[in-house]
Amino acid sequence: MLPSRSWAAGGCGAISFFLFLLFPWVANVSVYGQKNKPRGRRGSVSPSATASATPGDLTNIPLPIGHEARGLVLPDFDLEGHLRGKFMAANARRTDQEHILFGDLKIITFTDDNQTDLEVNLRTATFNLQTKILSSQERSRVERADFNVEGDSLDFDTEKRTGHMSGHVDRKSVV
Repeated sequence: MLPSRSWAAGGCGAISFFLFLLFPWVANVSVYGQKNKPRGRRGSVSPSATASATPGDLTNIPLPIGHEARGLVLPDFDLEGHLRGKFMAANARRTDQEHILFGDLKIITFTDDNQTDLEVNLRTATFNLQTKILSSQERSRVERADFNVEGDSLDFDTEKRTGHMSGHVDRKSVV
């Protein structure tokens, strides 16, 4: 039996009313006009991954324990908001609450007038979020306008902007 015309009209009206009620959720907006949080892996960061630090601080890396990030770029700002340095890693993995393992890491530090000061190139490195010291047990390279240094291992204090190389160390002066 074919549905009557009145049923079809009533059915469409009920469907329209139902879609009207669901529209805010379909549009990813709550009833109160605030955006809903994205679901899934992209929007989920555990509270343990974020440290209670200033926004430009290197200890405030939103990477949950056990997860890996690729193409990570982390700016480092001082208390006045000036860019002190930039971490650029091909990959990064948080191993525990205090350590992040970086692969193919390049660090650029800047002077007070935003000129490049140092470039540090590391194949692998571990960053301690408590001490803010970056350590590498592989051959590393530090470049500045007046010298290049390569060494078998490196410890770099990101707060004091000082480092220590050990093992077979080669220094080349650039004139």
